[in-house]
Amino acid sequence: MKHLILIIGLLAVSPASAACYADYKAKKDSPLQLHYGVIQLPDSACSASMASGVIRQRIKGDGWKLLKVLSVFHDNGLDGRKNSAGAYYLRY
Repeated sequence: MKHLILIIGLLAVSPASAACYADYKAKKDSPLQLHYGVIQLPDSACSASMASGVIRQRIKGDGWKLLKVLSVFHDNGLDGRKNSAGAYYLRY
């Protein structure tokens, strides 16, 4: 019983992990198309270097090529990017 109370207490004071997101630029050729997007990432890919592999895999099915990961951020950065990303806001 003491162990259960201890575990519940530790869970209550543990910080909740915030969701991880990235914004990026991608392109298609013939004809040239560009888009700016915002994507949710798994916690294991919450860095620019790790995010690029995840983004490449998700967007390639629609023929997009990743140009650049602009930034990686948490929930507090979502609102300011929604209008700019348009149809590519959390699409992938």
